[in-house]
Amino acid sequence: MLTAEEFAETKFDLPEGGRWCELVAGDIRQFDPPDGLYGPVVLNLTKALGKHLHGEQSQPSSSSDDGGSAYACYELGLVTCRDPDTVRCPPVSVFVGGDAFAEMDREVTESRPVLVIELASGNQRRTGMADRVLEWHGWGVPCVWVIDSAEKSVHVAERDQEVKVRATGDTLSGDPVLPGLEFPVRELFVEPEWWTR
Repeated sequence: MLTAEEFAETKFDLPEGGRWCELVAGDIRQFDPPDGLYGPVVLNLTKALGKHLHGEQSQPSSSSDDGGSAYACYELGLVTCRDPDTVRCPPVSVFVGGDAFAEMDREVTESRPVLVIELASGNQRRTGMADRVLEWHGWGVPCVWVIDSAEKSVHVAERDQEVKVRATGDTLSGDPVLPGLEFPVRELFVEPEWWTR
């Protein structure tokens, strides 16, 4: 049985550098690599978030009441439980406030993001997604997006609210956790020209 810190120290020794591993109740859980749309979706999501968070003049568009800016972290280990430890590694987590980019150099953190973005790509990842959303909400994350690469949709799960599904003809909004963030859902699923060569 490992702690979150031991998992962070040994993760890179695991297959594929531990990229598709999490720690669940002290035990390492290996996931299958995601489907082929994972890369383009994360790339497109990164562009949309970057445009919003850094704006045209490198000024953050989203900020907290204490003036701290918002920033995204990718595949950061989030410690959702202790004794035994559970570390979840969603594709994207967005933090608001505190020291700017405080989580960027960490392998694991107990800080809570305002938004967790999951990708339901492949059967293994789909199977436990509803439980993962409940776990995120129970841990204190106010909003979870689940991007479904097969359905080409985004499920928006805000704590204590009904889940909303946004399809390719819809606009995805970051409200209320990232006010002002809006982009067409279809843009998430566009494969860059160089990706298909």
